[in-house]
Amino acid sequence: MTTNVRRRRWWALGLIALAQFMVIMDTSIIGVALPQMQADLGLSQADLSWVFNAYVVAFGGLLLLGGRLSDLLGARRVFATGWTVLLAGSVLAAVASTAWVELAGRAVQGVGAALIAPAALTLLMVLFGGSPRELTTALAFYGAAAPAGGTAGVFLGGAITQWLSWPFIFWLYVPIAAVALVLIPVLLPTAPAASGQVDLAGALTVTGGLGLGVFAVVRAPEAGWANAVTMTALSAAVVLLVAFLAIEARRRSPLVRLGIFRTPDVSAANLAQLLLGAAWIPMWFYLNLYLQQVLGFGAFASGAALLPMTVAIMALMVGIVPRLVARFGPKTLTVTGLLVLAAGLLWMATADPDGSFAADVLGPSLVAAAGMALAFIPSLGTAISSARPEEGGLASGIVNTGYQIGSALGLAAMTAVAAAFGAAQGADPTTLTGGFSAAFVGAAAIAAAGALLAAVTLRGRSTSDAADAAPVDQPVARPGH
Repeated sequence: MTTNVRRRRWWALGLIALAQFMVIMDTSIIGVALPQMQADLGLSQADLSWVFNAYVVAFGGLLLLGGRLSDLLGARRVFATGWTVLLAGSVLAAVASTAWVELAGRAVQGVGAALIAPAALTLLMVLFGGSPRELTTALAFYGAAAPAGGTAGVFLGGAITQWLSWPFIFWLYVPIAAVALVLIPVLLPTAPAASGQVDLAGALTVTGGLGLGVFAVVRAPEAGWANAVTMTALSAAVVLLVAFLAIEARRRSPLVRLGIFRTPDVSAANLAQLLLGAAWIPMWFYLNLYLQQVLGFGAFASGAALLPMTVAIMALMVGIVPRLVARFGPKTLTVTGLLVLAAGLLWMATADPDGSFAADVLGPSLVAAAGMALAFIPSLGTAISSARPEEGGLASGIVNTGYQIGSALGLAAMTAVAAAFGAAQGADPTTLTGGFSAAFVGAAAIAAAGALLAAVTLRGRSTSDAADAAPVDQPVARPGH
């Protein structure tokens, strides 16, 4: 391989990491702007939460379809389409003058993200799947883009809202998407498309089932699990997902080949990713609330307080974790990372209502960051690279879906736990801290359960064994083996 080709691959990785950065930033950048959006658009309190949830529901519900389209139509084409849809949704959200237009724009952004995310991972595997060491390094850069995007969203959202106005949050996406669309044909390879047809019945049932499920989960903490709308949405989600499984079992060209879950390590690694999201997102959410509602930090200062954790994750993922995966294998790193995350969460649960950033936040957040960095890359790489090469998009869609669904379920469950221990609007700092601590303990239990399940279900293979097992001409290799 020539030097120019190698250099272009790493520039292509930069574009793929940018996609991950933007997709995650879109979940955090609106937080500080919500009060201004509420005043300008006449949003009710319920509508205000859906400025966030409209994106999450569309994103989570369509990821499997996005992954399958990536396989059938070619990852580069779907990646470019996703950026185009994200651009259109951003323009719609920026020019919105009514609540329903704003929510529609956010939903369209979620559709774009659901196309971008699995296609990006498929392209990464095409570019770097031939070398286990390079693949692990590429996954590290890709993984580090997520916390960077989350923290950058807090900073940029605060700065743009304070110095400009909230529509510029969405206008920011327009030039970035335009540049990405120009660079895609220059930097990214034409990923091979698989033969087959789009399984419309499967796509409709799984998208509807996942969408309604996510809708019910994110609505339940506010409306109640016994609420009629929540129960109806959950029941409909179950019916649609059962119908989806029945359809897929009979289809010759299914949206999801159910046999993929019998592939060694695919189910185990996806379960690890799901539980990792279920532990990590509640930690991030309630740590932010502790900083603002108990310690009295502003939104921008709270983002700054999370910066050491973000920098630690990025430094570990890029500089340390690839070497550790190569030496110890993904199973050891996944189990260890989940245990370290659980330890950091338990330390975080000792936070004091009269505490400080230095005494109660910095240390445990850095330990939790180390756990996240250790577990994320090996479990993600294993989930994707264990699948057939022609099913890279499907595997990417499944692992993205698992992480998003785990995040929604974990946050909903820990919201109920925190409320049960007194964390309610208007509560005093001592009561709030007790509720937040309970959520941290619950998230630690999820991480510990993930470590136990990973230890039991993931295969432990040596680097040399896995490297020898991968055919020379196979475009997807197991990371770190």
